[in-house]
Amino acid sequence: MAKLFAVVLLLLDALGPNTGIKLDGNGYTDILIAINPAVPQNDEIINQIKEMITSGSEYLFQALDHKVFYKEVKILVPPSWNGSYDRARRETYSKANVIINLPHPAFGDDPYTKQMKGCGEESEYTHFTPDFLLNDGLLGAYGPRGRVFVHEWAHLRWGVYDEYNEKEPFYFSATQEVQATRCTREITGQLLERISGNTQSCRSNVKSGLPTKECQFFPDREQKTNASIMYMQSINSVTAFCHEGDHNAEAPNMQNQKCDNKATRTVIFQDSVDRDALQTLTPLQSSPPPPTFSVIQRQSQVVCLILDVSGSMQSYQRLQRLQQAATIFLRDIVEEGAYVGIVKFSDSASIVLQQDDKNTVGDEVIFLTDGQATDNVQICLPLAVDSGAIINTLAFGPSASNVLITMANLTDGKFQVANDNITSNELVDAFSSFTMSDGDPIKQTVQLVSTGRVTHDWFNGTVPIDRTVGNSTTFTIIYERRAPTVYIQTPSGSVYDQTRMTHNAATKTLTLNIPGTAEPGDWRYSFLNTESSAQAMTLTVTSRAARNDVPPVTVKAQMSQLTSDGSKPMVVFAEVSQNYNPVLGARVMATLQSDTGHSENLHLLDNGAGADDSKDDGIYSRYFTKLKTGKYSLKVQVSDQGEAVKILPNRYSGALYIPGYIVDGQAQLNPEKPPVNVQSADVGSFTRTVTGESFVVSVPPGVTPPNFPPNKITDLSAEIQEDTVLLNWTAPGEEMDEGT
Repeated sequence: MAKLFAVVLLLLDALGPNTGIKLDGNGYTDILIAINPAVPQNDEIINQIKEMITSGSEYLFQALDHKVFYKEVKILVPPSWNGSYDRARRETYSKANVIINLPHPAFGDDPYTKQMKGCGEESEYTHFTPDFLLNDGLLGAYGPRGRVFVHEWAHLRWGVYDEYNEKEPFYFSATQEVQATRCTREITGQLLERISGNTQSCRSNVKSGLPTKECQFFPDREQKTNASIMYMQSINSVTAFCHEGDHNAEAPNMQNQKCDNKATRTVIFQDSVDRDALQTLTPLQSSPPPPTFSVIQRQSQVVCLILDVSGSMQSYQRLQRLQQAATIFLRDIVEEGAYVGIVKFSDSASIVLQQDDKNTVGDEVIFLTDGQATDNVQICLPLAVDSGAIINTLAFGPSASNVLITMANLTDGKFQVANDNITSNELVDAFSSFTMSDGDPIKQTVQLVSTGRVTHDWFNGTVPIDRTVGNSTTFTIIYERRAPTVYIQTPSGSVYDQTRMTHNAATKTLTLNIPGTAEPGDWRYSFLNTESSAQAMTLTVTSRAARNDVPPVTVKAQMSQLTSDGSKPMVVFAEVSQNYNPVLGARVMATLQSDTGHSENLHLLDNGAGADDSKDDGIYSRYFTKLKTGKYSLKVQVSDQGEAVKILPNRYSGALYIPGYIVDGQAQLNPEKPPVNVQSADVGSFTRTVTGESFVVSVPPGVTPPNFPPNKITDLSAEIQEDTVLLNWTAPGEEMDEGT
């Protein structure tokens, strides 16, 4: 349970703006690298990060025509590490551009970048392992760490893709020559098979005519070309990205497939977030200074709830619903040991300073209002921005000010909306989304179910509790007028009723806390309305990891952007994973609800077509094309489909492990890449409910959003069968990926 403390001061400390990578002149600033709490303390990791970024800055400066370099970097260490570190401001693990964590179960020590939004778009994060930073034995296979960092930076910042393809390492060129998938074709080498520490010439597949799967391309150590970084940055001569003059448009690599056969340099200079700056920046005449580093650490979690209790909150039972949602948040969502303050406002409001250490820097605020209090929220904006606190804003009802959006954006908080419909459970869901993770999923509360119904009699259903969760499991029932009769049955047949629940008549809630670890399996619930007329009821079920060594299945939901003018479709994303591994075969449904009453239900897919960037990566996607003006909530519900949870390693973008090099005509071998063994997780039947950050659609008055064309086909393949060519593809929809 969180520690409650008094809030007494009305003072704030001035601080800088929000986080996020920026290009300040020629230098990149606010690069955030975060070390996961699972990584044991080792100060040499910090030293190696600094060396990697410093040498990478020199390499980047050379690769981009002396135009850009790394200027300022922040390294966020875990709260458990001992040392004298600066205090983190608005930097959190979830906002990190680069994470240092234990190896991905499927990728081992491979550096990789998680890309999900498409060509030219910024990516989610880059992952390095402690062993990659500390073990010099890996340098032969990947190349110097600074070069690898620039390779991953190009994925992360500019949204380009790899120019190799491990699934299709060879292809027939237009002249029917067997070529290694690479850019440029000027990279020379030999095709060899590695057998028991020796090499031999490659064999050919009788059916395809291409080399067998055992064949690998060994590049010559000495090359005459300087491209390309997105193929093999490890080669000494490679100091540039592929440009149109040397681009290999034939190669079946992800760069060609995702970027319409454009060269990586073309995407960087014409399509990326930095395109305007890169075209106008003047090259520096001398080498830039080395990057500056600050090592920071978050303190104990501090959360302050600033809640509107003005007269308008009496309407639509808002005040009571606020009490219900805030209670669930404080009891089930906030991390144990956190400090929590509560401030009420009506006719006037002030931002407050928590008393844990008389400093708001890095503290979290949840600011809820229906926008109908007599105070002017606009007045608080400058003070809020200068506070150094992360301010999450919650617009309850349709009248809340747009200043709430600005306040959240400028302080690196989240903006959420919640409507007055009790059965939507949006207010509870919004509060549940305000969690700050330090990267340890074991500590996080997982929302299993959030559902509601208006009923005259029974409200029945099933909550599957899988094997990855079960501790701190709570069933919370909210009712409109009179407490229902409640039966909750365990998988083995035991029954919980009202006598074993906590009833709060003031807030109209019934709560069941399951002792110990909840039994895995299907929990059945039945609520009988005891009113003579229909009433609304909702059920929220939360839990935490069942074991410290087994991370739970988690879901993250987000939109491709948080604002839209209706001229382009938006994309809904939901990532379903367990310990980085993608969970496949799930049913993923998204509900998008606006404050103006517009609602859309979308079935998200992980099929590599339409809005989905890659098949079987655990990221389910769909276009949202029915754009109408309004502030929208995003709720995603995930369940298995009666099959075992499938977990399949699917390589993200990342630096290539080189098997060896040709030196003076002979193969010099690198150590063989360690094998990985990822097995499907036997988690049992599961369900998850998450709420993504709210977003805003503002279609200009008098403008009708366009009818979008069908999405392009992205997975066309051809197979020769005797005298027939068999074509396969995933059909797009009538409008982007919607319809037939």
